[in-house]
Amino acid sequence: MGLWTGLRGRFGRRGRRLRATARQRFGWQSLRPGQQEAMEHLLRGRDVLLVMPTGGGKSAVYQVPALLLDGPAIVVSPLIALQRDQVTSLLKADAGGAVAVNSTSSVEAGLEKVTAGHAAFVFLSPEQLAKPDVVERLAQARPSLIAIDEAHCVSSWGHDFRPDYLRLGKVIERLGHPPVVALTATAAPNVREEIVRSLGLNRPVEIVRGFDRPNLSLEVRRFARAEDKSQALVEHAATRDGLGLVYVATRKETEEYAAALAGRGRRAEPYHGGMRAAERTRVHELFTAGEVDTVVATSAFGMGIDRPDVRYVLHAAPPESPDAYYQEIGRAGRDGEPASAVLFYRQEDLGLRRFFTGGRADGEALLRVATLVREHAGTVPAGELAALLKIKPSHLARLVNLLEQAGALAVTDAGDLRYADAGLTAERAAARAAELDETRRRVDDSRIDMMRGYAETSGCRRRFLLAYFGEPYAPATCGACDACESGRAPEPVPEPGRGEFPVRAKVTHKLWGPGTVMSREHDRITVLFDSVGYKTLSLAVVEDVLRHG
Repeated sequence: MGLWTGLRGRFGRRGRRLRATARQRFGWQSLRPGQQEAMEHLLRGRDVLLVMPTGGGKSAVYQVPALLLDGPAIVVSPLIALQRDQVTSLLKADAGGAVAVNSTSSVEAGLEKVTAGHAAFVFLSPEQLAKPDVVERLAQARPSLIAIDEAHCVSSWGHDFRPDYLRLGKVIERLGHPPVVALTATAAPNVREEIVRSLGLNRPVEIVRGFDRPNLSLEVRRFARAEDKSQALVEHAATRDGLGLVYVATRKETEEYAAALAGRGRRAEPYHGGMRAAERTRVHELFTAGEVDTVVATSAFGMGIDRPDVRYVLHAAPPESPDAYYQEIGRAGRDGEPASAVLFYRQEDLGLRRFFTGGRADGEALLRVATLVREHAGTVPAGELAALLKIKPSHLARLVNLLEQAGALAVTDAGDLRYADAGLTAERAAARAAELDETRRRVDDSRIDMMRGYAETSGCRRRFLLAYFGEPYAPATCGACDACESGRAPEPVPEPGRGEFPVRAKVTHKLWGPGTVMSREHDRITVLFDSVGYKTLSLAVVEDVLRHG
């Protein structure tokens, strides 16, 4: 038997086992593009980074292999509601038992099920995995694989960064580094690189499938006056059939728009992070049961939404980045049927987004943290330091993350802090951390600029979004955005030859350093730079400032 014949035979057997398990346990008659490929790599012991659209079946990628491996699968999920839904689904499928270990139930009882071998799946938040005793108990169970859901949260470049995700790399190693699959619906190339680096993935297979959502039509409506915009949005939502989402920028607007829609006879509910937990749960349940026409929400209504038949997503203002916009509009049309995404846009709305994202780290607080940890012999408990500084743990976590990236602090397995570089002064450490934070702010600003570019482009909006994520789009027109339908979208530029800055080419700017070409039009290119984020450069002058990396 030749080598190729032997390999093909082994892969074929794995594929048949995976398809049979998917069919017998979950009732899935076939696997989608990318799913089986990722599953086979996990069975072979490889780490995988999977980028797949919302509703594309990412959960199946860890669920099916877990049933063919010895030991429980650990699933890191940021939302308790999402953990609960996944556990319920797996229990209905009789898939070997599942348990969620979180603050709403007995952590000890949940861990006992895992160590006793009574649960094939255990769902935890990153916060639970920050507890050394929890990680130790899980290690005793010898997990078969680890799934990191919403993996973009690990990246400080990402639109939904969560500090607790930064600890997961160490957790993976303490659990013996079984095969890891990092899952996300949206991740530009720089975010993917940081996911791999932060989680410590070992030569991962990157599988990027289907950023494009051809069933989703895209439109931007521009306004000069805020009153006209609000009136137009209410009119549009009030006359649409099916279930819909309206995203707004402030909590106050959720109440105002919901009341306006209710006045038009719609079953509309507001939703925001300041509501009582019971009220948020009530709205979630109405949405899940299809007993509401429109939910008007801030971005707090996001992860864990599981309705395939959302017919429209409207935005009363642009979000802070195309990443966030793509994530939110991706909640429409998950059933593959036609759906629409409409942005109601005023230039002035971008100023509010800059206000929300423009906060800088407190330089004095960075210096105080660095000084206290440096002068303390040994380790410092994070809780004691937060109490001493009279700041919230979440605020301290942000400062510590910056100082850790600056090489000044290290976080022990127990979550305590120690100074990592005796030769680095506290003043220099704080300055480095402030520089990193300034880079983050510039990148955030560039994302807002790209959101403006999407709203104001005369070209194909689908092409613009896909280019933002570094994904080429071949058709001349998409036929499903307002620019293409109106006939005003210009013809795309043919892919250039070598030496002419093709998409994904590595380049270096004289001032901004290394970057990656994300898109190219007839007179300009857009480059994602490590130091300043997205920049659009004129091709007429680009040769003077760029060279191939």
